[in-house]
Amino acid sequence: MLAASLLFYFWGESIFTLLLIGSIVLNYYLAKGIETSKGTKQNTLLVIGVCCNLFPLFLLKYADFFLQIFHVPQELSLHLPAGISFFTFQAISYLVDVYRRIVPAEQKMLNCGLYIAMFPQLIAGPIVRYHDIAKQLVQRTISREGFARGAERFVFGLAKKVLLADALGIKADAIFSLPFTELSTGQAWLGAVCFSLQIYYDFSGYSDMAIGLGNMFGFRLPENFNYPYAARSMKDFWRRWHISLSTWLRDYLYIPLGGNRCGNKRNLFNLLLVFILCGLWHGAAWTFVVWGLWHGIFLVLERIVPLKGDNWLMRGFGWGYTFLVVMIGWVVFRSPTMEAAFQYLSVMAGSGTVTNDLWMAVLTNESKFLTEFIFAGLLALPLYGSMAKLACRWQEKWPEAVAVSISFAVWRIALFLLLFYFTLITIAAQAYHPFLYFQF
Repeated sequence: MLAASLLFYFWGESIFTLLLIGSIVLNYYLAKGIETSKGTKQNTLLVIGVCCNLFPLFLLKYADFFLQIFHVPQELSLHLPAGISFFTFQAISYLVDVYRRIVPAEQKMLNCGLYIAMFPQLIAGPIVRYHDIAKQLVQRTISREGFARGAERFVFGLAKKVLLADALGIKADAIFSLPFTELSTGQAWLGAVCFSLQIYYDFSGYSDMAIGLGNMFGFRLPENFNYPYAARSMKDFWRRWHISLSTWLRDYLYIPLGGNRCGNKRNLFNLLLVFILCGLWHGAAWTFVVWGLWHGIFLVLERIVPLKGDNWLMRGFGWGYTFLVVMIGWVVFRSPTMEAAFQYLSVMAGSGTVTNDLWMAVLTNESKFLTEFIFAGLLALPLYGSMAKLACRWQEKWPEAVAVSISFAVWRIALFLLLFYFTLITIAAQAYHPFLYFQF
């Protein structure tokens, strides 16, 4: 698996595979040194480890951005290796956990290498903690049931990516590329909704594929998404969106900064700082910084004025407010510059051209896209999961009812085969398969 993972990375990144191998060797020996040392030496080794992991990331991803800030005319224009943010964060979490005595240092370089470079989640997560997978690196069970479960999860993730994210991406790209003088308010809202759904299905689809591949090899990787667009507050959203990143930021940045243990003002400042850095992690541009700040501001506001009440009115308000805030943030995230983001948001606010080409007209004139749009909206909510849980309860309640078990099995197999078939023919017939998270 380690050889396959390195070959997988070499296939796309060639010479930068040496950076990945260097990360494996460096962190293997540093972790052993941290475990066996104490006091100042231990602290020094941890600082060296964190700095050595962050330096390539800073140089390859952020050097040009900071040169622009300080008005240095020279640009380095270095290639950004795929997945560098993800395997860097995994390596740092491993060193910190060894330092905190949460886990022992891995004694076999083979296992350490597989932890850092495992191909299912190497490119775009989830960010796996060493303690989640340490025992599985030594011993795991590969079964027909696990392989089947993994294959099903992989195909579901691939279908999310190919059948929904790519279709929504075509419409979002077409709308965002329009000149602002030709963009109507209805089109702007449609583009924002399409991109919000595209980035969810693109990233959660990859996470599903990674988790499914892991299951096929006997690994149980952590969940990374839990229907984030069903959230009723920004705090709830970040408990559901990119869970492995949000928990990483909490455990390795927010809590070391003081977390909830410091005063209220310092606590709110720490929250803002963490989300500014979260935005910067996604990309070296002011749009990502502002996107992170935007989320941080609303998380701070919810700390000051929490959303209370569990009646249907408050639940509806919470859901609408959260989706609106998240969608406005995605417009900034998607825009090439802050100027473009403000122009697009001003069109959404009503300054767009008055034309007959409203978003409902676009939908009703394109039946294929309308179908994809409806399914994307429905499946972003926990409807399928609720149906699956209901079917499982029926099976538990009436175990002797063979018809219930057979109908559920037939439904799952039929859905699996249909999604697999339509995904394959779509891949064969369509050349447009952008993957948004390669840039991160």
